[in-house]
Amino acid sequence: MNILAFESSCDETAVAVVRDGRQVLSDAILSQADMHALYGGVVPEIASRKHVQAIAALSDKALADAGLTKKDVDAVAVTYAPGLIGAVLVGLNFAKSAAYALNVPLIPVHHIRGHHVRGHIAANYLAFPELEPPFVALAISGGNTLIVDVRDYTDMTVLGATRDDAAGECFDKAARVLGLPYPGGRPMDELAQQSAGGKYELPRAHVSGAELDMSFSGLKTAVVNLAHNAQQKGEALDAPALARDFACAVSGELVPRAMRALELTGHTKLVAAGGVAANSVIRADLERACRRAGVELFLPPLRWCGDNGAMIGAQGYYEYQAGHRAGLELNAYATMDLGTLE
Repeated sequence: MNILAFESSCDETAVAVVRDGRQVLSDAILSQADMHALYGGVVPEIASRKHVQAIAALSDKALADAGLTKKDVDAVAVTYAPGLIGAVLVGLNFAKSAAYALNVPLIPVHHIRGHHVRGHIAANYLAFPELEPPFVALAISGGNTLIVDVRDYTDMTVLGATRDDAAGECFDKAARVLGLPYPGGRPMDELAQQSAGGKYELPRAHVSGAELDMSFSGLKTAVVNLAHNAQQKGEALDAPALARDFACAVSGELVPRAMRALELTGHTKLVAAGGVAANSVIRADLERACRRAGVELFLPPLRWCGDNGAMIGAQGYYEYQAGHRAGLELNAYATMDLGTLE
């Protein structure tokens, strides 16, 4: 089954062709990161306009790269939530038009449920053909930070989530105050590799009555205050040490909670997903924790951590198998609970 998949929830236009949920025939991506870097973050209106300009040609490229024609498409999958509403609408409307013109089913995919929870989790199915539910997923990106009980391909429950900022958003904000470019994840990681850290004491949050929930706003504020205070006093800030200590603080929020979720569910597999899963400190901490606990860890290759169309095609296949279809009335949503598609 050849699925033509669309992802446009933020600042990357992505179109892919995925066969039977596991084989990537093509994965065409056009990033807008350089443009948004001028503004220090994603400008929603610009993102939407760039999606409009790119999506038709990118669709042709994805089919050509796959060695297929439009007649070979068996279904169309698309992100319809969550994300920047204007950006999501561009991909959704194009996908609806494609499904209508090709007379094939339209499959709605939750961006998280299918990098990166549904979308990002499914990226691991592409990287690890042997991976099957059940497992615990740690979905960490610029817009979401979730711990998910994945009982089956389309049966998932959120066990814990951030109460405020997402982990990736905090990396971007910390990078900005340190004078690093947007997006901040990779520059922060590269800077952190230059220091062993241990210089700055940063806060760790505890959410009363919800042991798996997280909060990153205090950590973000602490970094901003450190940078501003140093600037006002004319003191030099040890940026590499701060970047390292910041990554360790984020990891200290994520890894113990993920391990606790494994204990609570009884699962023996942990899957990481989303852009923040590319961070070297977090990856190393997850590897150590899982090795100690005798848990099987699935860390996606870096290319599958960010947004892409292939993950939507992968999850789209399982949504199709579960009987999930959409009509042309399907709308886009900026936010949506993970369990809405159950």
